[in-house]
Amino acid sequence: MSALRHPLRLLPGLLLSVLVAGLALAAAWAEQAWFGEAWLEGLVLAILFGAAISSLARLSPAFRPGIDFCAKAVLEVAIVLLGASISIAALGEAGLGLVGGIVGVVALSLLAGYAISRALGLSPGLSTLVACGNSICGNSAIAAAAPVIRAEASEVAASLSFTAFLSILVVLLLPVLYVAIGMSPVQSGVFAGLTVYAVPQVLAAAAPAGAIGIQVGTLVKLVRVLMLGPVIFLLGLAHGRKTGAKLTFLQMVPWFIIGFLAMMALRSADLIPAAALAPMHEASGLLTVVAMAALGLTVDIRSVMKSGGRVIVAALLSLTVLGIVSYALIRFLGVA
Repeated sequence: MSALRHPLRLLPGLLLSVLVAGLALAAAWAEQAWFGEAWLEGLVLAILFGAAISSLARLSPAFRPGIDFCAKAVLEVAIVLLGASISIAALGEAGLGLVGGIVGVVALSLLAGYAISRALGLSPGLSTLVACGNSICGNSAIAAAAPVIRAEASEVAASLSFTAFLSILVVLLLPVLYVAIGMSPVQSGVFAGLTVYAVPQVLAAAAPAGAIGIQVGTLVKLVRVLMLGPVIFLLGLAHGRKTGAKLTFLQMVPWFIIGFLAMMALRSADLIPAAALAPMHEASGLLTVVAMAALGLTVDIRSVMKSGGRVIVAALLSLTVLGIVSYALIRFLGVA
């Protein structure tokens, strides 16, 4: 609050966060232009660039208010805007059987991911972030869960490190897996939607299965993303109880989660103008990149390196469980 009373104090850190975010987006654009694919998304590059700067240079305390503002307030606004890109109508299109199966897969994956991470010695906060990122939508889920559970910046950076590694691995290996197992285009799409982190990566992973695979994969992925709201809501309630304090509903559930759910409801009721949806989605993405740059600028890279190996192992094992459960669902539902 003190920083908001003196907005000029925010300027140095805010400008630095925006600069790092701009460099990350430029690097992602260069990847796309040169290689035809941005293997490391701007969001991941932002936190990596920020962490590199904070590790190689001694930032003046004057940068801290603006960096903290971007890492918290800007991220919260981005999460609210994210709700406008999700419509509950996707539930009806997918069918109740598949929707129920997706909910079950996400729930089992969350529990398994958390249990595996804790067994490997990761902290409760880091284990929660790994489980959320692996089970729902990678970077976006991590970014949404982090402020709710009050995760440390180093935990956010460490959990994001696995998405940079595994997102590439999954996109490359899934087409091979389709052939090895003998999946149909529809089965391939369902499997990609259940296991791949980001929607653009689902498109890439499902592309070998053709147009049908891409359409099915995108739909399944969108339904999976719908789980973000309920999961973050429950995390907010659980975190409030763990503090031991007598908290009100609004204290247990952060305002931006209420805003996220409200935006999703407005989108589902067609109360948001169609012309505003794309700009809101773009704004959410850009603000998230700025927030991740700010988080990177607060990271001690030594802490990330210390836990990075265990995070990757935890994520790999969690992803294996997710793959097994997803394939079991396909067989159980008789997806042809």
